[in-house]
Amino acid sequence: MIAIFKREMRSYFTSPVGYMFCAIFFAVSGFLFMLQTVQAGANANYTGYFSIILFLFIIIIPLLTMKLVSEETKMKTDQLIMTAPITLADIVFGKYFAALAMFGGCFLLSSIIYYIPLVMYGHPNFALYAGCVIGIFLVGSAFISIGIFISSLTENQFISAFGTIGAIIFLLFISSLNTYINNEAIRQFLAGISITSRYSYFSYGIFSYDSLIYFISLSAVFLFLTIRVFEKRRWSKS
Repeated sequence: MIAIFKREMRSYFTSPVGYMFCAIFFAVSGFLFMLQTVQAGANANYTGYFSIILFLFIIIIPLLTMKLVSEETKMKTDQLIMTAPITLADIVFGKYFAALAMFGGCFLLSSIIYYIPLVMYGHPNFALYAGCVIGIFLVGSAFISIGIFISSLTENQFISAFGTIGAIIFLLFISSLNTYINNEAIRQFLAGISITSRYSYFSYGIFSYDSLIYFISLSAVFLFLTIRVFEKRRWSKS
């Protein structure tokens, strides 16, 4: 797994993808943070900043995941790594943790940097801020696992990217469907699988174990499905 992790991390910085991700994330997040906090003055709302970051995922997560597996399939290098003396789980988790390290590194670094002026010029609620950071990180980790799964289904990077965009949009806006549904059982189900509903606990400074398990389970399910895709591909080529 370590070898795959290093290989993927190296690929991010030997191609424009890693630099594009960092540039877009820091530029957009910095601008949004300035609008929500610095220019707002006494009405600073950093929870609003984190809520907007959720929708930024629609753009930045596909950048990280669209080529992780699809490019391997297109270039036929997937056959090499699948015949290497490592397990399929090592391959999938190595790719997943590389993408997570890219996202987590940028996000956590920016969160620390942005917290400094809040402390210098105000009295932010640390529990609320930390809850938002944890919640956003968990959402990002779940979206990355979904992106890797979709990338494993196609050799076309653009199809992978658009598929991931569609999945993220669906999960972000699924709770809004409750407005048009009268059936209480369906409403409860949609609220239960809604990313935004689960994240809302953290945005209020509440550490929800149910939501934590939900995000970990969601990531685990899609990583498991990705391993099954690799397994099916290995058997079909054997």
